[in-house]
Amino acid sequence: MPEADKTRPPFRVDHVGSFLRPERLVSPDQFRDLVDFMAVLRTPTSPWLPSEWAAQSLMSYLTGGFDPFPLALLWSTAAAFFVIGAWLHVRLFRTGFTRAQEGAELRKGEARSRWLERLIRAAPATRQLVAKEIRVFFRDTTQWSQLILLAVLVVVYVYNIKVLPLYTGEEVSFFLINVVSFLNLGLAGFVVAAIAARFVFPGMSLEGRMMWLLRSSPLDIRTLFLAKYWVGTIPLLLIALPLIVVTNIILQASPLILGITTVTMVGVTFAITALALGLGALFPNYETDNMAEIPTSFGGLIFMMCAVSYLVVVVILLAWPVNGFLQARLADPSGGAAVTPLLLGTGGALLITVACVVVPLRAGIRRVRSLQ
Repeated sequence: MPEADKTRPPFRVDHVGSFLRPERLVSPDQFRDLVDFMAVLRTPTSPWLPSEWAAQSLMSYLTGGFDPFPLALLWSTAAAFFVIGAWLHVRLFRTGFTRAQEGAELRKGEARSRWLERLIRAAPATRQLVAKEIRVFFRDTTQWSQLILLAVLVVVYVYNIKVLPLYTGEEVSFFLINVVSFLNLGLAGFVVAAIAARFVFPGMSLEGRMMWLLRSSPLDIRTLFLAKYWVGTIPLLLIALPLIVVTNIILQASPLILGITTVTMVGVTFAITALALGLGALFPNYETDNMAEIPTSFGGLIFMMCAVSYLVVVVILLAWPVNGFLQARLADPSGGAAVTPLLLGTGGALLITVACVVVPLRAGIRRVRSLQ
């Protein structure tokens, strides 16, 4: 077996997007000849896709030897899905139509209230605000359905990290692995910022013309902000922490890098959520009912610029102790990290994070309180 073949995976994933593994194209030793190189550039195919069955059926007809099997697969699969859809329609249509009406079942409402009371130990007003935010989110199918696309993007992100060709030598691999693990903090933070721009930034604008009701009620605006803040922060933490921890474990990063990036990601999530909510209150759009239009506004652009600037500053502040740690490990593998750069870098990042949490929330609260 040639030496180049030993580095090739035992199977090839050629479906869509990043699963084509485009990083192989920059490594000439991955291919024996030009034919192997051109084979990677072919259109992704799969014997399980209906498009492949249609292509095989047409090509067999054009070449003069018609093969009815792909055509039979197309018709039988369509008929099977038709039968399954009809069966699901008969079983679930009446129940789904009933639950889609305006009236809700009192028993379910009571069960939901008891669940929130056990989960949220807060004032009744705060609990009702949180329940309202959760109810509005899942009531709009254009919002919760995007969680499926988000899950797919996270899987592709983790897969891209997994297939990075970093193992090129013992010392070089150690340096590259930890550098990529540290820079992964910025990439994961950008993912969190994009999600916050889509779901957290429009939070105040979606109140729309009902904002006057909130202003005239005895409800404190600070309570409203805190409810929206925690409803946005907790889901983002559930996305950000597994993302950063899983990718660092896959990269086999050192424990110090894993600890720094994990703790920093928690602070980044708190800060980005506060930036999204505060700037969303400073640049509201109460006239629209379409949530997708709000993140693309001028305020959404300002938020993304602030979030990216914050991430750059945090990464630069933490790069100093991380670089010292890597240099010390390369010079003396048994040595430890320098304490002074670590304290200064983490202290600066902590101050910036606290400022990005407190200042936007206070500015947003003052802006809403000043509304007439």
